[in-house]
Amino acid sequence: QVQLVESGGGLVQAGGSLRLSCVASGRTFSSYAVGWFRQAPGKERSFVAVITWSGANTYYADSVKGRFTISRDNAKNTVYLQMNSLKPEDTAVYYCAAKYGGGSDVGYDYAYWGQGTQVTVSS
Repeated sequence: QVQLVESGGGLVQAGGSLRLSCVASGRTFSSYAVGWFRQAPGKERSFVAVITWSGANTYYADSVKGRFTISRDNAKNTVYLQMNSLKPEDTAVYYCAAKYGGGSDVGYDYAYWGQGTQVTVSS
């Protein structure tokens, strides 16, 4: 069982930065791939980024590539999402999710989800 808690969201102006954190409970967190997803009002949840259990591999949605960076510190049971050059269209609730084994950009592949953190980017 893995429990996830996100933090770090907030209100920021366009062009600004935020760093989201996803803290996990559970001894075997290092065995899980972790993904970030987001859901804007009136829209479906969409994939943002994923990192493999070791941190050796990452993958990003085209819309955030070059602006967002996902990383993890398994000693701290934490995954980060550094978001730079934020745009109003990045406004959404951001969720982290964990799955055993390899990474995926499909939300249904993930067994564990956090409660979400709101990110609002003003123009």
